[in-house]
Amino acid sequence: MRRLLTAAAILALATPAAADTLQELTTNGSILSVQGMDIDVKYTADGKFTAMDGQVTGTWRIDGDKLCTTSNFEPTEQCVEYPKGKKSGDSFEVTGPQGTATIKIK
Repeated sequence: MRRLLTAAAILALATPAAADTLQELTTNGSILSVQGMDIDVKYTADGKFTAMDGQVTGTWRIDGDKLCTTSNFEPTEQCVEYPKGKKSGDSFEVTGPQGTATIKIK
């Protein structure tokens, strides 16, 4: 369960195209699919996010083409690289410290 919650938390983004992906993600939110579960992740403009109906809370920041997060389940900052050129409705995989997850931008 900790691994699942950590995966949610790492979601849960230097190039303009990657920045566009991260802007779409943090503006619209995402659905994280991991271990057969779909987890709704919501981001706010003040650099905070929630997931799993508020069970996971944390902070986010963009560092080039990476989304960096901390959360109540993973207080150490983790940064995950996101692909370039994605927009609302797109799905793709990302790989972070806890493994691979599928992300769909809302």
